[in-house]
Amino acid sequence: VVQLTLPEEQKVSITTVTVGLSTVLTCAIHGTLKPPIIWKRNGIILNFLDLEDINDFGEDDSLYITKVTTIHMGNYTCHAYGYEELYQTHILQVNVPPVIRVYPETQAQEPGVSASLKCHAEGIPNPRITWLKNGIDIMPKLSKQLTLLANGSELHISSVRYEDTGAYTCIAKNEVGVDEDISSLFIEDSARKTLANILWREEGTAVNVGNMFYVFSNDGITIIQPNECEIRRHIKPSERIFTSYEEICPKVEGGPVQSCLWASAVNVRDKYIYVTQPKQNRLMIIDIQTQKVMQSMDLDPLPAKLHYDKSHDQVWVLSWGNMQKSHPTLQVISEASSGENQHIIRTPFEDVDDFFIPPTNLIINHIRFGFIFNKSKSAVHKIDLETVTHIKTISFKNYSCKPQSMAYTHLGGYFFVQCKNNTSILSSPQLIIDSVTDSVIGPNSDISGMPYISPDGRYLVSAAEDSGRIKVQAITIQGEIKLIYDLQTNVHVSDLTFQPSFTEGNQYYIYATSHLQTDVLFVELSTGKMNVLKNLKDPIMSKDWPWSSYNRIMKDSGLFGQYLITPAKNSLFVINGRQNTLHCEVSGIRRGNTVVWVGEV
Repeated sequence: VVQLTLPEEQKVSITTVTVGLSTVLTCAIHGTLKPPIIWKRNGIILNFLDLEDINDFGEDDSLYITKVTTIHMGNYTCHAYGYEELYQTHILQVNVPPVIRVYPETQAQEPGVSASLKCHAEGIPNPRITWLKNGIDIMPKLSKQLTLLANGSELHISSVRYEDTGAYTCIAKNEVGVDEDISSLFIEDSARKTLANILWREEGTAVNVGNMFYVFSNDGITIIQPNECEIRRHIKPSERIFTSYEEICPKVEGGPVQSCLWASAVNVRDKYIYVTQPKQNRLMIIDIQTQKVMQSMDLDPLPAKLHYDKSHDQVWVLSWGNMQKSHPTLQVISEASSGENQHIIRTPFEDVDDFFIPPTNLIINHIRFGFIFNKSKSAVHKIDLETVTHIKTISFKNYSCKPQSMAYTHLGGYFFVQCKNNTSILSSPQLIIDSVTDSVIGPNSDISGMPYISPDGRYLVSAAEDSGRIKVQAITIQGEIKLIYDLQTNVHVSDLTFQPSFTEGNQYYIYATSHLQTDVLFVELSTGKMNVLKNLKDPIMSKDWPWSSYNRIMKDSGLFGQYLITPAKNSLFVINGRQNTLHCEVSGIRRGNTVVWVGEV
């Protein structure tokens, strides 16, 4: 007779391991004539032949994870074959040493003005931040003039003096590690600064071309410095491409005034911007340092979507073939940041409706896989980004879900898939894919809508376009997905972005635009507090923006930026994310719905 036991105190066990190390989960089920032990992750049976880093080296019924990453966090259970009711749960927590970025690396200010030094730190558990000035702890020196904001993420000096010149070190520490970096501050009077500027200009270097929005509109390319709401440069449709001397936006025979049509643009390592001109079947490459259009590249007909894969320095291009999208192709431009000798690879994938490549962040800086959706298939295809080959197909047949969009969090390694609305009134819920097993775990409870993941992977925001419901879920450090807010709004969300909080470390605000209304919604993620910025004029109509579902985009300015930009039909609005107010309107920009942020160059 099979007799199995599991001590009560071992029914649930929590294991914490640091990223990069290996770990062993041991099954505590014992007994006579014990059948083989079955391991599951998130309720899915582990098939060890398919898994890279997880093995059951046979003899002792244990689970071995050879190189733990953040995707491995979550629930593992073991039971004896045929005896599922007796099972042991292992919760795997993964700790990550801090990774930081400071901003700016160096700055020069005149006496009397204020200066800010910022430090963004990520890690699990959340790191604690401290600052040194020239190697000495500044904590005792804190005063009205010298303050720390947002849990230490910002060091603010309200009125700088010469003696504030120095090297400021940000140190981030948690249980498993430490990281540090230096932000330098120089205080100098204006005469010396002016002299330095003149010398720089004569040598033709260091004229500031960073921290700008590039806006692509009917009127050409407008480069905007958001702080002063200043147009730094306007590249007109009639200006010429540097290498070929063709006009940027050629005149159309018998057409009205010369105007441009753009679809999608990406920033390539703050060196180049790639932007598509769908009606010209080509893309333009803009050199950020010189602010010139350097060259054009011919592509398949109607290039509608670009994505820059930083890990492999490739730009992915989805072309529709025609406005009915009946002949789509996917091309890849390699060595995108070299600025020359890029070549175009035509991928073997057919009938591509869309594709998804997860973004990188401070903790995850290399992405190996992407996904392709087909027009009419209830599945996604996993592809190897380096070799541009198909690996496997993950079917959604049991859920009758045709994928519309995806989002990814490295915490627990979950993909969230939004399904296309079928004819019935009810939207189908999102599906969750576990990237460790490449299996569908099941629906994301009853949550539908477009999924958006915060840059650190800790929040999933789902916006149901039809009902205006916005649901916010947190992904815990045990890989659990928990609903924290269910917000009823009247904003039919067109686009949504995350703005790091200026008052709390490791927190975000969300800003969302509407397909139809003139309002922009603001939500503080830590409290669920909602606010509306009113009267930002009418968006471009959906029918006038066929290239994506985002007929009104919302573009943030990166990890340290405080400005966001959103276009109306004939102008642009700059929002101050620090004060949650409208900063300015830049008029005379028509259909400026393709925007790229360029950070420090």
